[in-house]
Amino acid sequence: MATQPTAAPSKKKTSTMAQRLERLGLVAPADFVVHLPIRYEDETHVQAIAEVHPGLSVQVEGTILSVDVQQRPRRQLHAVIEDESGRLSLRWIHFYPSQIKALAVGRQIRVRGEIRQGFNGLEMVHPKLSNAGAALARALTPVYPTTDGLTQPSLRKCIAQALEQADLRDTLPTALRDELQLMPFQEAIRLLHYPPPDLSYERLFHEGHPAWNRIKFDELLAQQLSLAAARQARRAQKAQPLAARHSALEQQLRASLPFQLTSAQERVVNEIAHDMARDFPMHRLLQGDVGSGKTIVATLAATQAIASGYQVAIMAPTEILAEQHYVKIKAWLDPLGVPLVWLTGSLSAKKKHEAYEALRTGAATLAVGTQALIQEHVQFQRLGLVILDEQHRFGVGQRLELSRKGDKANRSGNTLIPHQLNMSATPIPRTLAMSYFADLDVSAIDELPPGRSPVITKLASDARRPEIMDRVRAEVAQGRQAYWVCPLVEESEALQLQTAIDTHLVLTQALPEVRIGLIHGRQSATEKAQIMDAFRAHELDVLVATTVIEVGVDVANASLMIIEHAERFGLAQLHQLRGRVGRGHIQSVCVLLYQTPLSHIARARLQAMYETTDGFEIARRDLAQRGPGEFMGMRQSGQAVLRFASLDTDAALIEQAQEVAVVLRDQYPNAAAAHMQRWMKGREELLRS
Repeated sequence: MATQPTAAPSKKKTSTMAQRLERLGLVAPADFVVHLPIRYEDETHVQAIAEVHPGLSVQVEGTILSVDVQQRPRRQLHAVIEDESGRLSLRWIHFYPSQIKALAVGRQIRVRGEIRQGFNGLEMVHPKLSNAGAALARALTPVYPTTDGLTQPSLRKCIAQALEQADLRDTLPTALRDELQLMPFQEAIRLLHYPPPDLSYERLFHEGHPAWNRIKFDELLAQQLSLAAARQARRAQKAQPLAARHSALEQQLRASLPFQLTSAQERVVNEIAHDMARDFPMHRLLQGDVGSGKTIVATLAATQAIASGYQVAIMAPTEILAEQHYVKIKAWLDPLGVPLVWLTGSLSAKKKHEAYEALRTGAATLAVGTQALIQEHVQFQRLGLVILDEQHRFGVGQRLELSRKGDKANRSGNTLIPHQLNMSATPIPRTLAMSYFADLDVSAIDELPPGRSPVITKLASDARRPEIMDRVRAEVAQGRQAYWVCPLVEESEALQLQTAIDTHLVLTQALPEVRIGLIHGRQSATEKAQIMDAFRAHELDVLVATTVIEVGVDVANASLMIIEHAERFGLAQLHQLRGRVGRGHIQSVCVLLYQTPLSHIARARLQAMYETTDGFEIARRDLAQRGPGEFMGMRQSGQAVLRFASLDTDAALIEQAQEVAVVLRDQYPNAAAAHMQRWMKGREELLRS
């Protein structure tokens, strides 16, 4: 086992130090080597107070003019220092008596910290203190990710020891590295841990230093190698080929449809059908913007499995979305003699038992439901295809649990795994597809059905509320319907948001001639179903709702969407909500009602919504604003895989890493294994779910 690169004077302290290091994933010397700084502090020079400005981390020296403990607005220690060019305030919100003693009036001190704009001019909060005139650092000082109880000096000492013990040989063959014009690994690593004296912060971080480029490339290459290994492992698994393409069932379904599939839909139907006919499990992601027609594509895939003698399970994250699928698919397949079951947690015990029996005996060939499908009592006779809608909203375990219900051993003793189709209405930006999803086959429905006009998006401040109500009245007078979406059910003093309940009351009083319903997440499944049925049947004109209607609601007559406090919603969520209108031939409008003042991020979100209805462009901007971890929702286990590279700025490096991964696996398998060991170290599984 590798030696722990640290020393401690007592057994108890060694144990504590080791535990803290392990929380950071630091056990073997190789772990410390790639534990790189998150930033650097420039302690190489002292600046004049007159030269500093907010947002800058600086080091200044001056004479203490005053020190006092202030009691308002809360107890805090305050001091002022002065040099020949100006004055600077210092503030400590948490402090000890020893700190007060160290701030003697008239003493010359050096302080380091970030400059902020305070109430009384520029200030530093919780600055680091040292003696004025002390020797200056010769180079930038690295600051590492750490944990409670582990100081920067201790961490630097451990890393220094690790660099002497670890194997720093290059994992890239020299010829390949030279061709890519990459800095040698050992040189890059030592430079980043110990920047040379002549290297400025600007040059290191903002000008694409070759050392950082090497590290980013190595990280991306490790990710690509891991994804390639995941794909290879999947293809080594076995599945039942579902080859009944162009079956009588499929032909009957196509003949009964009141519309023609678009060329994009036909293309992805063929891609899915080709995958399902193979003897290893399909693992395809079907992405398409809201209203692009993913449900019919999934249903055609289901007919291929059913015609091959197998069952299909379609799981959605909410009951509203699951019911929407069930109603649509039942209308298509019921007349063709396909027995379906509907399974959710809100069903009565009797209805659940009937569904269980139908699936166990094979009397039902298609099941639509929520997470109720993965309960222990649910057994399938011959599950051949699993379809997950809004797959990122399920946990890894939930996705695997449904798939395992179809595991069967064949005559050769191999386990047959069901084919799996994942669907998402949140298009994946190209860089994200190239990195986190590179092990999946991706199909995209990149055109809307004919006759649908893009939704017009309008921005309106809260002051224009009466005008918006008049617009609702006008739409209803023309026989159309509207949604009014609010972010909370009950009043929150912290956020002070208009609630769905209050909005429903206000609209009911202001528009007495309009039939207004209310739906939110705290209602029972039965209540929600009744309200949605009434809205679909046009027994309601306006539906006041929370984000429970974000996905799965399809009412062609709804032509107006008003989103209350739009500044509080994420970009992907706004786009999903906007997609609830524009489902028919009526020109639809989405009004984003916001309150001022707007933050920079909120302004950028609203601007993106106003400028484009393209889901792929929305997704690209959302990724740039939030990063991959948040963007992928339930796929959060992959967040930590990229620590240094950026999907937003390093697209060229991702492409290069993809190409090199192929070469390394084919021509240098030992180098590929060594590279994976250095950078992934057991984290490969994070990418396979």
